[in-house]
Amino acid sequence: MRLRHDAPVVRATFDDPNLVSCAGLVPVMRLAQQAGLHHAVADRVSLPTDKGANPAGKVATIVAGMLAGADSIDDLDVARHGGMRSLFGGVYAPSTLGSFLRTFSHGHVRQLQAAARDTLIGLAGQAPILAGADVLTFVDIDSMLRRVYGKQKQGIGFGHAKVGGYNVWLRGYNPLVATLSTPLAAPVVAATRLRSGNAGSARGAASMIAETITTARSCGATGEIVVRADSAFYTKTVISTCRRRRVRFSVTARIDAKVRATCDSISDDQWIDIRYPQAVWDEDEQRWISDAQIAETIYTAFAGTRHQVTARLIVRRIRRDDPTQASGQEELLPAYRYHAVFTDSPFTLTQAEAQHRQHAVIEQVNADLIAGPLAHLPSGRFSANDAWLTCAGLAHNLTRAAGHLAAGTWTAARTTTIRTRIINVAARLAHRARAVHLHLPEHWPWQAAFDNLFTAVHPAPG
Repeated sequence: MRLRHDAPVVRATFDDPNLVSCAGLVPVMRLAQQAGLHHAVADRVSLPTDKGANPAGKVATIVAGMLAGADSIDDLDVARHGGMRSLFGGVYAPSTLGSFLRTFSHGHVRQLQAAARDTLIGLAGQAPILAGADVLTFVDIDSMLRRVYGKQKQGIGFGHAKVGGYNVWLRGYNPLVATLSTPLAAPVVAATRLRSGNAGSARGAASMIAETITTARSCGATGEIVVRADSAFYTKTVISTCRRRRVRFSVTARIDAKVRATCDSISDDQWIDIRYPQAVWDEDEQRWISDAQIAETIYTAFAGTRHQVTARLIVRRIRRDDPTQASGQEELLPAYRYHAVFTDSPFTLTQAEAQHRQHAVIEQVNADLIAGPLAHLPSGRFSANDAWLTCAGLAHNLTRAAGHLAAGTWTAARTTTIRTRIINVAARLAHRARAVHLHLPEHWPWQAAFDNLFTAVHPAPG
């Protein structure tokens, strides 16, 4: 592509009041209204002083800015350009929104989180964001370290992270995120909680899991519910919460001396090959040839305590080959690297092990949040950043619901892709008969997805 020499661009003027750069906000924010976002915030959130007035409109403005790509308070000004005031009422300035966020206390954040749960339940009724929840639903929980650079920010601490394969300590916050997903639907954010950077990964996890299970059932998860987590959440309180709430658990077990001894005690004839990365299907033997094998045994965790639990221990082993050994001089006894999962899953060995590996899907949610609103935690106030995190979860869920209504491959598309191709599409406004008509770019490659979403949330005229 090259600039045309016969008709060069000689001037750029920002003077058209009937243009918008994110016309996709129209169907997405209508979806938010239909899901009850404004009513939920108005009913749940009650902030003091004039800065807390009209919380529903202010939260909706923050969420709309995040949907359009805002990752800081100043970026929320994207909601006030061109003809946006012709499309939306009650659009607030970034300075007003910053003062609003700084009004939040911990209790007010909890009110906003309750409103976010109500909105998720409303979205589940508007779009199939949890298709198949009447059969099987997964609850995934994970933490992530978000680095910050302002030393005066409240609640920051040095937390452990791995960068480039090296273990490092970074100053920042440690958000905890819980998601809901099914074998047919991509994850949505069910709960969030901001913590200091030096907080242990499992701190507050048990209570968050309990809240998420309640939310899942309110969203229509009448089938089996499986809680999945990594070894940081292999604790008595997490397992006990799952048992008390009558859901299944699938948690990575730390390889301590007792677990390793249990893994070593599994006989060779119990191990079976699985389809693992770079596995090869053997037509003659009708099996996968892989360096990974799985087996299971019975294991009692937290023995000798009142939290003692006996369940399945699913073990995956990968052979450790020494790259320096000479040909023909293999080791006398093979060495293996073990990965153990403590679970009471009712599924078969291969199903349960594969389902647990799919827990990694929450890492995609974390990546989507980091590529969007969580690129920064913009305020110096801890509770303001906690409220920002909650709004980021709301924006993520709205994007996921919009993808489902856009249909096709959009149901599993990354939120960044949906934002770029459906939400951030330019349009010119035409005012006709007390209505607004959106003129969008001709030959827009993703026109069908926009049309599907627009039709799904807008009633037919007349």
